[in-house]
Amino acid sequence: MNHKQNRAVPLSLRAATLALAFGTAHAQEAKKPDAPKPAEASLPEIKATATRERDNGSSSAGAKFDTPVRDIPQSVTVIDRKMLDSQAAASLKDSLRNVPGITLGAGEGGVIGDNINLRGFSARTDVYLDGLRDRGQYTRDTFSLEAVEVLKGPSSMLFGRGSTGGVINQVSKKPDLRDRTEVVATLSTDDYYRVTGDVNRKLSETSAARVAIFGQDIQSTRDVERLKDFGIAPSVRFGINTPTEVTFSALLQRNRDLPDYGFPFVTTNGAGTVRKPIQAAANVFYGYTDDFYNQSVNVLTAGMQHKFSATTMLRNRTLVSANVTEASPSPLGTVTRTGGGTPSLNDPLSLLSAPRQDRDRVIHDKSFSNQTDLVMKFGDDALRHTVTTGIEIAHEESKEDRYVWNTAAADAAINLGNPVNGTRQGSRALSRTVTGKADTLAAYVNEQLDIGKQWKLVGGLRAERFKASSDLVKYTLPSGFPADTTAAAQPKSETMLSPRAGVLFQPNEAQSWYASYGTSFNPSAETVTATAATAQLDAEKNRSIEAGVKWDVLDGELSLTGALFRTEKTNARMRDGAGSVTVTAGRIRVQGVELSAAGRITPTWQVFGGYTYLDGRIVQSPEVGTGVDAGIAAQGKRTPSTPRHNATVWTTWRVQPKWEIGGGVLYSSARTLNNYETAMVDGFTRLDATVAYLEKNFEVRLNLQNLTDKLYFEGSSAGRATPVRGRTALASVVYRF
Repeated sequence: MNHKQNRAVPLSLRAATLALAFGTAHAQEAKKPDAPKPAEASLPEIKATATRERDNGSSSAGAKFDTPVRDIPQSVTVIDRKMLDSQAAASLKDSLRNVPGITLGAGEGGVIGDNINLRGFSARTDVYLDGLRDRGQYTRDTFSLEAVEVLKGPSSMLFGRGSTGGVINQVSKKPDLRDRTEVVATLSTDDYYRVTGDVNRKLSETSAARVAIFGQDIQSTRDVERLKDFGIAPSVRFGINTPTEVTFSALLQRNRDLPDYGFPFVTTNGAGTVRKPIQAAANVFYGYTDDFYNQSVNVLTAGMQHKFSATTMLRNRTLVSANVTEASPSPLGTVTRTGGGTPSLNDPLSLLSAPRQDRDRVIHDKSFSNQTDLVMKFGDDALRHTVTTGIEIAHEESKEDRYVWNTAAADAAINLGNPVNGTRQGSRALSRTVTGKADTLAAYVNEQLDIGKQWKLVGGLRAERFKASSDLVKYTLPSGFPADTTAAAQPKSETMLSPRAGVLFQPNEAQSWYASYGTSFNPSAETVTATAATAQLDAEKNRSIEAGVKWDVLDGELSLTGALFRTEKTNARMRDGAGSVTVTAGRIRVQGVELSAAGRITPTWQVFGGYTYLDGRIVQSPEVGTGVDAGIAAQGKRTPSTPRHNATVWTTWRVQPKWEIGGGVLYSSARTLNNYETAMVDGFTRLDATVAYLEKNFEVRLNLQNLTDKLYFEGSSAGRATPVRGRTALASVVYRF
């Protein structure tokens, strides 16, 4: 087994979660679209200047069109391009890592790609690309993004099914009327190589084209794990700064990765039921060396908008995607102990062994979605109306081919103290094909009513019909292969009404006090797949109340935000008392507090910090554990993947006009991983630092991550947890021309 001596650190610190909690930049000046960028704005400051065509104090996640964050009666975080660059946030997970209220899942149950939990609820299907659902099971990169927006709280009125904890919207890079090129090269001591490029060219006085590209070959302090990815995102835009604008874009990405499924769990003392990850060395890899995630991502989008007048605009957007994922990881199964007895953290790893499991599948995801939106503004200074209405149609398809292996007995179990990775032995056979289809038809209307200069009322309603179907084909397997016991599922249709309401009091330009109510729903076939156990169940229903303030101080240079919130899920899917049937008899509640500060304390001193307190409880449930959790009731237990405390502080100081130093602290308390509080990972504190030399046309940056070489677990589920990279250092060079 290869034990690496080097340590790796990403290019800029992930510990800086930029504008944590509700939005990076109320305090920043609005800039006109496509305006020439001042020379000093080209310097890579953490405080983003207008590299995108929107105010940094606005977001499209809280409304169908760009809306000032202070006018959105929910918590919003806007992570712009400058923030992404300052951290070298190479993936969507990197950009979200330190947003309070977000945790990362390990993708248990065959789910791969980006598995994000937001405010204690899965956001697996709540990732969007320019406001359109991006449902593919793939690992998203930031090379083609201008910003990442996080809207917290149920939002089905705006986004349809899902969004229990909120939504994550990716904002694509768009062509503008400035010729420019940027190339970034990053390397690390652990065979980390990444290059990105961004080229924008003006085609005429009203049109432009842009191409973003990336390629990477990345290893880490974890043995064997490797990422080999590349992608291109071309786009062209016509009618810039004219009444009618048309945009075409594409995202083509290829991932050839060797996945890391981390460590299995054992009991803490051999007697109790609480389980934690085994205490192996941080670099140990337990999978096969020929495990793989091969992903082909193909997304095409088209958009048209026409301004009839200064107060009326019509927009139509279309997204078509066809993604293929070939996945063959080998997570470990149940751990056993030589000589018998219950395996525990007190046992030497040489006494413990576990079988490798084969999870071999090919997934085809296809989707088509089209949205038409109309916004109209009318009224006077006493009463001003902004009415937005529209319709949405969508068709989604999923096909999964599942394979099984007749793995040789000699490879069935490995010693956890001295694993021999090797390659998968035996042969595979196609076990089943599961297909799913879903159609969406929805219409909505939303109004913002401005009463004078200080009061705003927001209200909306969406009607949505979600119809899904599924089919199962099982194949005859050769002798020696395990039987497939999967049962067919026939999900039913759902028709739901999703209201939203809010009130804002804005006594001046610096303050915005708000309260809001929102809902969402989760049908059984939300992912366009379903099991026989859940197919005929009614949709889960969610409602949330939130009250907060967004307050700019220091002449608008520093934004302070805070919110109290409570989200409740009813009709929650739970196992019955016998542990055999899934029923909608559960009720889950997550309530808490969010605080953040983002901006400048002095012209050279920037600070970003946030804190979230989450109190998640399974308020009602008939579910009682089985197996190792036998007899443990779920009711009253904490909700999984919901750390009670999560905080981050990141600060930078421009010590000289061309020199910048900074550092940060990231903290998370312990979190449970199942409904019985019997699987958990410990909390952690991580330190990071950065130093950079900044010129107008180039930049050199060194980032140090995980300075204390802390071993902690980020992506986790009830059955396994994956360690983060150890202490690492990355160097990057940026050249602009």
